[in-house]
Amino acid sequence: MGEPIRVLHILQRMEAGGTQALLMNIYRKIDRTKVQFDFLVVYKEKQFYDDEIEKMGGHVYKLSFREDLNLPKFQKDLADFFAQHHEYKIVHCHAYTIGYFCLKAAKKAGIPVRIAHSHNNETVHDIKYLPKLFMQRIFTKNATDLFACSEEAGKYLFKDKPFQVLKNAIDSQNFIADADTKNEIRKELGLKDKFVVGHVGRLHPQKNHDFLIDVFAEIKKKKPDAELILVGTGPLEEKVKSKVAEKGLSDCVHFLGNRKDMNRIYQAMDVFVFPSLFEGLGIVAIEAQAAGVPIVCSEGLPPETDITPIYQKLLLSDGAEKWANVALEMAQNPKAHTNMQQYVIDAGFDMDATAKYMEKYYLTKNELTIEESR
Repeated sequence: MGEPIRVLHILQRMEAGGTQALLMNIYRKIDRTKVQFDFLVVYKEKQFYDDEIEKMGGHVYKLSFREDLNLPKFQKDLADFFAQHHEYKIVHCHAYTIGYFCLKAAKKAGIPVRIAHSHNNETVHDIKYLPKLFMQRIFTKNATDLFACSEEAGKYLFKDKPFQVLKNAIDSQNFIADADTKNEIRKELGLKDKFVVGHVGRLHPQKNHDFLIDVFAEIKKKKPDAELILVGTGPLEEKVKSKVAEKGLSDCVHFLGNRKDMNRIYQAMDVFVFPSLFEGLGIVAIEAQAAGVPIVCSEGLPPETDITPIYQKLLLSDGAEKWANVALEMAQNPKAHTNMQQYVIDAGFDMDATAKYMEKYYLTKNELTIEESR
């Protein structure tokens, strides 16, 4: 057998995020004797998945754009990179903010398959909103193929252009509810006899931690033994910690950082509260349900995330007290903490099928480029 084809994925960085989790899930499952993944990122520091990627035979290439924001230099670095790497026939870009420049450089280098992938259905309305909106609009200019994690994410970024939906699948076997694991992880976290509210997400405006803390404060009033576990890191960490302190909740809110044992962490939760302002999909909502954890989430999540009987969507305008009441009700759902694997499979979120699809897709695209070049 010859060398595997190499697919280059382009992202801001390989941090512990939903897009990265999807790619790593696919990467672990594909036949790496046929398809290998490499990653091009724009942060120089060591990242969450670097070691695992290297162990599986992949490479992580790092450019410095996010450190110096020097666009002419970034474009030259991209041109130099592709001039040195002729092994790629497929580039798969997941970051619209830099995507236009990356796909433009790939096209100029003669790379025939250039994929633009949408992972969100909205953008944070901050000082960078207008520049981001502009970059979204030109993202697809040099793309040959379009993917999205949901119908909403595709329509948001690609408008009327045709695209394929690739669901953010998970390895559902790893998340099956298990009482022994629940007891074990609760003991490790010092939460043995507590009512545990959970959240997983980058500490970033999109995830709406401000409202989450308000909801937890209401839960705490009604359920004095309640504790909140927060998984993730991000730019708002100090701000969130300040709000927790202001609310007098520092002793019962646990910042766990990034974890590599998420399948175990979900088992510790009685209920998952997910009030994001928007989500392209929200892979953690699928993981939580797969683990049997009842979830209360915002209207910012697309309809595709509603896959089990332990899912409840609310409006953010319903307010923190209603969210707290519904979270406590959902924790009593008779289906909570039971095996949800078949729901995940039936909804098309199991990784085995997704990995096989993407493996075939990349191999077919590669074959077509070889035939066209003959």
